[in-house]
Amino acid sequence: MSIRPLSNRVVLRKAEKEVTTKSGLILSATAAEVTDSYEVLAVGPGLYQDGVLVPCTLKAGDKVFIDKYAGNAVKVGGEEFLIVHEHEVLGVIE
Repeated sequence: MSIRPLSNRVVLRKAEKEVTTKSGLILSATAAEVTDSYEVLAVGPGLYQDGVLVPCTLKAGDKVFIDKYAGNAVKVGGEEFLIVHEHEVLGVIE
């Protein structure tokens, strides 16, 4: 099962990140306080403005940062995703 976003929406999955403490313990991203980064899974076709389709600038596979309260969380097939508008993405990690 997959999610096909509409308009200028983007489907994100939280990027897994391990953090190592000073003592050598490895914490998962859920156990540690780290900046939230996400992986783009799917991108909608874009947004129509004045009858012209303006395509999204993001693409599947991009790693991005978003605002803490952006988007809507959805659960599909037991996995959690976040759906945001493209303008809610703060930046792409390069």
